[in-house]
Amino acid sequence: MSHPRKSLDALIHSPVRFSLLAALRNLEDVDFRFLADLLEVSDSTLSQTLTVLADAGLVTVRKEAAGRRTRTWIGITAAGREAFARHLTTLQAIVDSGADGVTPPKSERRTTT
Repeated sequence: MSHPRKSLDALIHSPVRFSLLAALRNLEDVDFRFLADLLEVSDSTLSQTLTVLADAGLVTVRKEAAGRRTRTWIGITAAGREAFARHLTTLQAIVDSGADGVTPPKSERRTTT
């Protein structure tokens, strides 16, 4: 029997990447500034995170002219939604697995008084 943690997606498990996908899963395209503020990360951190997730096909990054500036819009892909859902299922399996139904040998049990 294999522990469920072995099914965790290392790409998603990073706290910032996990938080980003969690935010995007219920939103349409989101502005870069909004997302940086929501996640409380620097522009550099968000940019690096987006590059990793975009390269993996989990998010889309779209730039659009807005007057003299360029706005960046981020969205989650279908593959990103599926990967995030699998990751959540794995986390729940880890929580559910705990030590249910397993009794350690007496030598490995500690009694509390």
